Amino acid sequence: MQIGSINSQIAQAVAGIKAPAAPSATPLAGEGGGDFVSSLESALKSVSRNQNTSSELQRQFQLENPNVSLEQTMIAMNQSSLSFQAAVQVRNRLVQAYEQIMSMPV
Repeated sequence: MQIGSINSQIAQAVAGIKAPAAPSATPLAGEGGGDFVSSLESALKSVSRNQNTSSELQRQFQLENPNVSLEQTMIAMNQSSLSFQAAVQVRNRLVQAYEQIMSMPV
């Protein structure tokens, strides 16, 4: 499973959050906006690490490495799958919230 497209979509959303919208919004960014961005970035990095670990364990198991068990490989695959699904759901919610905000009358 590749998450490059999801990462790029979420990275674009994060870039939009990092850009200052208006001078009146600056105090809000100092109160917790940076925490959200850093949390989102660390979550994406964690998903990527899970994907890489799972892929490496699968490869090692296929090469019949005696230090890698089937159970360990299956657990890593399930963890990476769950984290990927969670990232997709977060992306979907962010897109949905963005669409709702954009459809609001000004």
